[in-house]
Amino acid sequence: MIFMKRLFVLLLFVFSLIACKNTSQNEQLKQVTTSELIQKFRASKSDYPKISVHRGGKGIKHYPENCLETLQYVSDSISAIFEIDVAQTKDGKLVLMHDNSIDRTTTGSGLVKNLTYNELNSYNLVDDYGNQTNYKIPLFSEVLKWSRENNVILTIDIKRSVSQEDVINAIELAKAKDISIIITYDVEQAKSAYRLAPSLLLSVSARNDEEFDKLLKTEIPTENMLAFTGTRLSEKSLYQRLHNEDIVCILGTLGNLDRQAEARGDELYLKWEKLGVDILATDRPFEAHKAINQ
Repeated sequence: MIFMKRLFVLLLFVFSLIACKNTSQNEQLKQVTTSELIQKFRASKSDYPKISVHRGGKGIKHYPENCLETLQYVSDSISAIFEIDVAQTKDGKLVLMHDNSIDRTTTGSGLVKNLTYNELNSYNLVDDYGNQTNYKIPLFSEVLKWSRENNVILTIDIKRSVSQEDVINAIELAKAKDISIIITYDVEQAKSAYRLAPSLLLSVSARNDEEFDKLLKTEIPTENMLAFTGTRLSEKSLYQRLHNEDIVCILGTLGNLDRQAEARGDELYLKWEKLGVDILATDRPFEAHKAINQ
């Protein structure tokens, strides 16, 4: 009887050791697989790019939007993160394209979803001034590879016709989690992205206290959040509230605010930064970068 008790205690001890070891391994695995960006983009830190380049670079002569060569050109000049748009072709290839059709940005025409990648590849990209270039619509995988090799951070806007899972799988296949941020536009999208990829940093919509309150009620940790506060200035109290949670704030100056800065002076970018904005998402990356780094 005593022997059986001792054997039971011994087995219990062994099982406890195994359980502790597995727990430790799981914790280590979690630490290894978590994107480095979750720790990099903290409001309490400052060693991250302060400019987000809308559509990979708009309004640049001879350099089209959502073009790998444009990303390379801008990245050679300033420190920035790049917002890109991911669409899907008829044959399931993920490519960079903002519009549903290719009419505006290429020499061809038609809906992306109705064209194969080979068909897309027969056309050239054009810049915002209508100038034809020699550049082609890039595969998402090509952009991920270049970004990973050059340590360039992407914020990835997934078009409505594309599944989050397909994009996340592509990121994992490219081993690009440490340079990838998934953009979401509402709480449901954010929840879905987190469930699919809890190790990734997410750009979440927090344009006001109500939207932020909804996010706080989800299972998404605040450390996984990068707050897009909209394309209008918010109250300073919102930026402060987000900073209290160590969340980085992005202001979309693209559109009206960029036009204000162009008309009234680029020092407005610095003014907005001092209000509590951490990152400026802009169509004028060179001007904004220069203004906040004077």
